[in-house]
Amino acid sequence: MSVAEIERSIIKKFRKEIWCPFVKSVKQYELLQEGDRVAVCISGGKDSFLLAKCMQELCRHGKYQFGLEFIVMDPGYAPQNRQRIEENAEKLGVPVRIFASDIFAVVDSVQTGSACYLCARMRRGYLYEFAKQCGCNKIALGHHFDDVVGTTLLSMLYGAEIKTMMPKLRSTGHPGMELIRPLYAVRERDIVRWAQDNDLHFLNCACRFTERVANKEEESKRREMKELLAHMERSNPEAANNIFRSMHNVALDCIVGWRREGKRGSFLDEY
Repeated sequence: MSVAEIERSIIKKFRKEIWCPFVKSVKQYELLQEGDRVAVCISGGKDSFLLAKCMQELCRHGKYQFGLEFIVMDPGYAPQNRQRIEENAEKLGVPVRIFASDIFAVVDSVQTGSACYLCARMRRGYLYEFAKQCGCNKIALGHHFDDVVGTTLLSMLYGAEIKTMMPKLRSTGHPGMELIRPLYAVRERDIVRWAQDNDLHFLNCACRFTERVANKEEESKRREMKELLAHMERSNPEAANNIFRSMHNVALDCIVGWRREGKRGSFLDEY
């Protein structure tokens, strides 16, 4: 497949499944403004590379005038994994800027807590810093619809709270920086189909800890949520969509308690 054919597949063959939900999310959640400079963060997986292609297309033909940087953080990848990322970037016509960090080495030395959680926190900080150096005011991540729904279920079933993955967030540690998730409404199964249809082969996980720790708690819980969701969709095909929509349609009159900015409230306050 040529770059042109891969790009055309996004706006033609997968228009309904990928391009339209992507554009709708950008508009609905006001993810982009005129003059933005966005660092698209590429991990090497299917989601972030699709995001890069969608952002390229929007930059070329959208109504917003904005700039793009495509950044890859190498936290200590095995040489073959870094090579795979570089090869896919070239194949897809994505001009990546790669920078190094020592995250894997740091996480490897920590004996307590979740390696995934620590790695994700550190990654975010490095990405913000490098994005700022590139003159960007936003970073874009490749989280999709299934990540949103999975996070919602995890929060309810394991965290005893109702919250979800937000389409955009202001950084608290990096003033003036913002995180956006333009694939917010795109289903993972459609991303898989797009990759397969274009004969694209991406990294699943380049983390050095994946093989060493086969049953990481966080990964097993997210896998459990995927299986639960698949089970629910077999009897109710709208289950995932309804969970997603419910976070846009919270009936505050029927909420017993809540918290906001560290303060708690109860329905009894105004009963």
